[in-house]
Amino acid sequence: MSNSTQRNSSSGSLIRWAGLAALIAIVFYVGVMTGKPDGSGILNVTISDEANGDATTEESSTTWTCAMHPQVRMPEAGLCPLCAMDLIPMTQSLDDSESRRLVMSPADQKLAEIETSLVERKFVDAKIRMVGKIEYDETLVRNISSYVPGRIDRLFVNFTGIEVKKGDHLAEIYSPDLLTAQEELIEAARRVGNSGNESSKFLRDSDRRALESAREKLRLLGFSDRQIASIEERGTSQEHMVVTSPLGGIVVHKSLNEGDYVQTGSHIYTVADLSKVWVKLDAYESDLPWIHFGQHVDIQAEAYPGEHFDGIIAFIGPTLDPVTRTVKIRVNVENSDGRLKPGIFVKGTVHSRVASGGRVMDPGLAGKWISPMHPEVVEDGPGDCRVCGMQLIRAEELGYVNSTDDAAKPLVVPASAVMKTGNRAITYISVPEAPNPTFEGREVILGPRAGDYYLVEAGLRAGDRVVTNGNFNIDSALQIQAKPSMLSMEAESPGLEGDIATFRIALSPLYEAYLNAQAHLAGDQLAEAQSALEHVGHLLDDIDMTLLENETHDFWMEQIRSLRIVAADFAAASEIAVARESFDEISRVMIDLQSRFGHAGDAPYMEVHCPMAFDRGASWLQRVGTVANPFYGAEMLDCGTVVTEHAPAAGRATGGSAHAGHNH
Repeated sequence: MSNSTQRNSSSGSLIRWAGLAALIAIVFYVGVMTGKPDGSGILNVTISDEANGDATTEESSTTWTCAMHPQVRMPEAGLCPLCAMDLIPMTQSLDDSESRRLVMSPADQKLAEIETSLVERKFVDAKIRMVGKIEYDETLVRNISSYVPGRIDRLFVNFTGIEVKKGDHLAEIYSPDLLTAQEELIEAARRVGNSGNESSKFLRDSDRRALESAREKLRLLGFSDRQIASIEERGTSQEHMVVTSPLGGIVVHKSLNEGDYVQTGSHIYTVADLSKVWVKLDAYESDLPWIHFGQHVDIQAEAYPGEHFDGIIAFIGPTLDPVTRTVKIRVNVENSDGRLKPGIFVKGTVHSRVASGGRVMDPGLAGKWISPMHPEVVEDGPGDCRVCGMQLIRAEELGYVNSTDDAAKPLVVPASAVMKTGNRAITYISVPEAPNPTFEGREVILGPRAGDYYLVEAGLRAGDRVVTNGNFNIDSALQIQAKPSMLSMEAESPGLEGDIATFRIALSPLYEAYLNAQAHLAGDQLAEAQSALEHVGHLLDDIDMTLLENETHDFWMEQIRSLRIVAADFAAASEIAVARESFDEISRVMIDLQSRFGHAGDAPYMEVHCPMAFDRGASWLQRVGTVANPFYGAEMLDCGTVVTEHAPAAGRATGGSAHAGHNH
């Protein structure tokens, strides 16, 4: 979508949003004050506690509430203790069920821009991002040692970093043992040459065996067949043995100098072939179900921005690092031009088509056979690996599924349909066969996120229609009717283990850096925003992870992983639009941290939602005050609804107060 088209669409949506809010406010005041649920026909929005959607209420004693803070309930008229607005009367339903429904007319649904999507089973794409660095291919590294005791008289390669070819001279060694072995060869060759006059077949065979034995002894001492033939032809021994390179590559280590004495087995050089390299990536445990042997990995090196290198996962570590909560993933990468050098930091991205049960669907590997040692070897049928000779195994045994296997499709819901509040996930579903558009809140249990979808563990089923646009409008309508919304429901606080108070204080610099970046993005200041988050890596390193224990520690390690990756993307963005997309991911992490741990600041933080950002909606944290949208900046600076105000935690294990539903 072009910028101008998006701007026009967004501006139109903002006008409609403002109009809806005004109409809902009128409904609330007129409907409640007159006792008519339909608000005299202005907007036919009712709350139903019955399955048939009827808006039946029974009056009880009058309770007074605040239009801005529906959680306030007072027995008599007065001022709101939170904002000092006049309280208004409300009618309390005798059946205050937790199951709430919102009924509206088709025209109201269109005005509120409510859109729904189907919950279905299908393969979805997940993008797994990892970081790591380049290392030598261990199978292409050779240590060159002395075969005999002696003295190094010459080093042809006298410093590291030199590129050598197979057979190149590396060093000369003087050894009395070599002279003795050569003399034995010369004598044996002379005797065989004179055996033509020998009448005894036994003696002739004995001479030939002695010659072959002398040749084999020199081979074991490191002489090549060519060098042995040269000694026999010349008929004289040479004082020095020349050490040659067994492969082409780079001399990465030199242990000795000229004049040093060596023993049998003394290490002289290490040569590494860099035509292929290994990339060691750190994969967090939550990503392991989507990472499989044989998958292709897109590698980007910091040394070559904008360039992509292809690799194949060849090994997944068998153990988990208990501190970083990561597993080492080894990726084989071709490096014929030698540009990828050991030690370079890289980012790796795996694109997986997610199936149920943590499996991956790859059409290119369906029905194929793969080498368990060399993932680049893929055959149409069973057999042996052409590289190592090991027996090939079916791709399905490595976690891949056939593309035609419908039973492997996971149940998924669009991410835009989910409203996450701390450890709870909320969706609104369209009630089927209702006479008027009816929407019901539902708490769901989600699996991991895969691109634009969440995998569903419980709470939804295939065929349900969920609200993907307008769910905050529905929740706001519930609150304006003085009913507790799904977002304001009390939820069980997640169990936190460790020294949470100290840990929360340690988070303060991270919150501060994030809030500064948010303010700069709202002001369209890309460079300043990037500078604010420039040292996120150091801030994370300064937070003592040992303050947390068990599942709380695991949760924090996952947030570290996410922040490091998206902060790097944010810092590398050359355009503010790209940076804002990364900032959206950063905001998700920071909201999760706030919901789980709270904050130790001096003032509340506002959690704000913009339904139009990225055509799917996005939320962020900011300091209390006027809404400042970091995703639009000056274009639509005040576009957003305050969902919650999170008060400072001040000694509590979890923070956040429900101060929801008002617009700025």
